[in-house]
Amino acid sequence: MDQLDRAIINQLQGDFPVSDAPYAEVAQRLGTDEGELLARIKQLLADKVLTRFGPMYHAERLGGGLSLAAMKIPAEEFERVAVIVNQMPEVAHNYARDHALNMWFVLATETPQGLPEVLEKIEHQTGYEVYNMPKIKEYFVELKLQV
Repeated sequence: MDQLDRAIINQLQGDFPVSDAPYAEVAQRLGTDEGELLARIKQLLADKVLTRFGPMYHAERLGGGLSLAAMKIPAEEFERVAVIVNQMPEVAHNYARDHALNMWFVLATETPQGLPEVLEKIEHQTGYEVYNMPKIKEYFVELKLQV
C-alpha cells in the first residue's frame, strides 16, 4: 500500500459524505480524482486488503431481524460448513474462533420472523445446531483502525 491507499482506508472508515457525488467529495479531500479513488477501492478489494466496503444498516430499525449466532463444528467439517453458511445472503461477519463454539456469525433478515427460518435452513443444510443469541441490550463501540 502506498500513502494514497492508506489515506483512502483511513478516510473511508467514517464521515462518508451523503451527497449526489460522494466519491468525488472524498477524492477532493484526498487530493485525487473520482476515477482514481474508485479504481483504488476496487483494487484494495481485489487484493483482499479490504474485505468489504459498503454501508452498515441497522436491520432492526428498518423492520428486520438481527442476531448473533454460533456453531460447534469439527475441524474436518469447518470449511464445508463455512461455504454453506457464507452462501446465505443473511449472513455477515462469519469468523472462526478458538472456542468450543468455533464458528460465529451475524444474521440480518428482512423481518424478525425471518431469523428462525434462516437458522433452520442453516441447520438443515449443514447438519449442525445453530446457537441463536439475540441481543438483549445494544452498546456502540466505534472502532477505527488507522493504517
